[in-house]
Amino acid sequence: MTKSGKKLTPMMERYLEVKRQNPGTLLLFRMGDFYELFHEDAEIAARILGITLTSRDKTSSNPVPMAGFPHHSLDNYLYKLIHAGYRASICDQVEDPKKAKGMVKREVTRVVTPGTLTDDALLDPHENNFLASIYFGKTNIGLAWLELSTGRFVTSNTTAEHLVDELARIHPSECIFAEGNTALQNAVGHLDTMLTERPPWSFAEGESEKRLLDHFGTKTLEGFNLQTGTPAITAAGALLEYVQETQKSSIPHINQIEPYERGDRLLIDEATRRSLELTRTIREGKREGSLISVLDETVTSMGARLLTDWIANPLTSLSQIESRLDAVEELSQNPVLCSEVREQLAKTYDLQRLTARIATGRASARDLSFLAQTLALLPKLKAKLAGRKAALLQTLEAGIDLCAEVRSDIETMIIEDPPLTLNEGGVIRPGFSEELDELRSLSKGGKEWIAGYRNEESERIGIPNLKVGYNKVFGYYLEVSAAHAAKVPDHYIRKQTLKNQERYITPELKEYEEKVLKAEDRAVELEQSMFDELRERVAKEAPRTQKTAEILAQIDVLFGLAHLATHAGYTRPEMTEEPVLDIRESRHPVLDRLQPSGEFVPNDVLLGEPYGRVQIITGPNMAGKSTYIRQAALLTLMAQMGSFIPASEARIGIADRIFARVGASDELSKGQSTFMVEMTEAARILNSASERSLVILDEIGRGTSTYDGISLAWSMTEFLHDQIKARTLFATHYHELTELTQTLKQASNWNVAVHEQDGEIVFLHKIVEGSANKSYGIHVARLAGIPDQVIQRANQILSTLEKDHIDESGQTTIPPRVDKKSSHQQLSLFGNTTHPVLDEIRDLNVDEMTPLAALEELYRIREQLN
Repeated sequence: MTKSGKKLTPMMERYLEVKRQNPGTLLLFRMGDFYELFHEDAEIAARILGITLTSRDKTSSNPVPMAGFPHHSLDNYLYKLIHAGYRASICDQVEDPKKAKGMVKREVTRVVTPGTLTDDALLDPHENNFLASIYFGKTNIGLAWLELSTGRFVTSNTTAEHLVDELARIHPSECIFAEGNTALQNAVGHLDTMLTERPPWSFAEGESEKRLLDHFGTKTLEGFNLQTGTPAITAAGALLEYVQETQKSSIPHINQIEPYERGDRLLIDEATRRSLELTRTIREGKREGSLISVLDETVTSMGARLLTDWIANPLTSLSQIESRLDAVEELSQNPVLCSEVREQLAKTYDLQRLTARIATGRASARDLSFLAQTLALLPKLKAKLAGRKAALLQTLEAGIDLCAEVRSDIETMIIEDPPLTLNEGGVIRPGFSEELDELRSLSKGGKEWIAGYRNEESERIGIPNLKVGYNKVFGYYLEVSAAHAAKVPDHYIRKQTLKNQERYITPELKEYEEKVLKAEDRAVELEQSMFDELRERVAKEAPRTQKTAEILAQIDVLFGLAHLATHAGYTRPEMTEEPVLDIRESRHPVLDRLQPSGEFVPNDVLLGEPYGRVQIITGPNMAGKSTYIRQAALLTLMAQMGSFIPASEARIGIADRIFARVGASDELSKGQSTFMVEMTEAARILNSASERSLVILDEIGRGTSTYDGISLAWSMTEFLHDQIKARTLFATHYHELTELTQTLKQASNWNVAVHEQDGEIVFLHKIVEGSANKSYGIHVARLAGIPDQVIQRANQILSTLEKDHIDESGQTTIPPRVDKKSSHQQLSLFGNTTHPVLDEIRDLNVDEMTPLAALEELYRIREQLN
């Protein structure tokens, strides 16, 4: 019953029943050729989609809000709803309306969420779309993630300390967890991912493992190198249950689950990923300007997604890194082969996502055709890779499965360019099925008979403009104009009277119509049945096509890196287990590509014997300190992912972790100031770095007072040098830190060269040995557009401070401002005072004093003044 007491229609009763079964989602209810939404769902859809909000039962006291769109526009509108942060249940008509007795049966065929997308129209072809699952065990945290559109399924045990870093690395679109876990929501709420609460029973440990065993059809998970009874298993089982619930169909393409071990990869925490702008820029959050935007020379979607994975998970195994570098080197030395293979790869379709759609029963005939076209390219690709020297290339070539019988089955049955839907017919090749050919002939012949029948009747009864038409109400009919109605024979049966026409049927016409329509319907049914059988047959070969897809992705990445190395002037780094970083004439990989050729100033990066493991870099802002230390980290990462790097030569020691404390930002939503964020990130570095780590620090301590900042920066540098012994690049504006080289044997001073002439300053962007003697901050302020009046006043104050103008109380005297409107200059309140202590201070050579000597001198002066 409605609020007004009016009885609901059967259709609305079914709508409300389905809505109750799918809480927390927008229900898209199929009605004829439209998807309709009602009540609050309609109001949301109208606002998000920009469609008209109308109402059902407009005359009642409580009309029902309603909005809808054509069924063929589903992908377009679904994309907008999902990216606006909503989940949607698709309720389709699951029986032929022609055969329905009463109301057409409707069921939810899938629930679409940000992490469960499979359709190309809803996905970015170049990016993975992971669904993650988190389970808090007694000691560890279980973390699992799945790319439903490709079938890649991974699970891992982690800790609370590393959880956010892992999620930042995976970058899931959606994350499921047991409801009521507010601690998790607070910890990961700042990440760009939808958080979906699930009932606690979804994470029942025993049931989760059983769910995995049932799905994979095994009695144990040891064959996947997974340990029974761990939080990782529970998280994976809960994830699988969620996918099965949303997909409403089998998911046979998920046929593997792999363990992830942090020790196998170069670890990069969330703050470092953000600071280094690996896949998104900090300021605008865009791909353009990030590391991947300049490294991506792939020509397939599969390759682009794998490259993202390589950047997110660089290697730590020397042999694996060298294997990739060997392949890139061989390919870069053969540009003709490189060009030919890339040209072939560019013709392939997304084999990973095609396979997933086929396996889940959602592939169209066109998808199968795309699969066959891609498989047809494999023999030539395999031949091009034959005879390569690099072991990795040999392995990839050997692993390519041509899937010849799969390709043959598709090409034999499906026409070369099939229509998008089977309803249009004509998908199966003529000659493949004798029965189908007969039905098509009868259908086509019937239409020809009807045309001939019209001509015969027109001539026989003398009505030249006699027409034949068709509608769903009474099928084929003969249409006669009102002017010729008197000529109509008696056996014509009138079915409809219009303003200027009369419509009739005849026994002969209805008899042949039945034959034609039955033939058409039977042909469509037979074609659908044959296509479904073929799709199921191809789906069983999913493991083979998935393996080949993974190989094609690797080939694409390697050939892309080779192409980049050749055209961007990159060189192969020499990799070693020693803690060294010796890169000559290195360039920042992003800026080097974005700036005009030859404009970027190269620099040497020298860490480890005999240069020392800690660099203290001073120099003015905007001169290039931050760029220099960032490029050192990026080049290390590139080398460990298997890429050549922008440098003339390089010897790089494999790092276990890269830490970057670069830039500053408030996290007010967490109640954290700039300085708190800075110290939190610094604490993580000091507690987690090892002798094999690479640490880059930029302006540590600037979020607090000068003396606090210097003290902290000084102490941190000593700790990194003495205790951790990590390779460290420390860019700072605290010139006092340059004195550390007097006590730290493995520390060295470097600065950014500046050319100063006639009051003009030019930043040379060259890193040279030694410490800077000026900061040039006022010059940077002028470049930033600070008004001249402010600049002039700042120079006046700076001059005073540099001359140590100290009054009788021991405080610096700032010169008064000069009022330009007055003809008389203001005088200082204090004259040029002299004092024996002031004279002693002026005579001190502070540049050659150690901190301890300076402190002792300060105590002596205080005693003298007292």
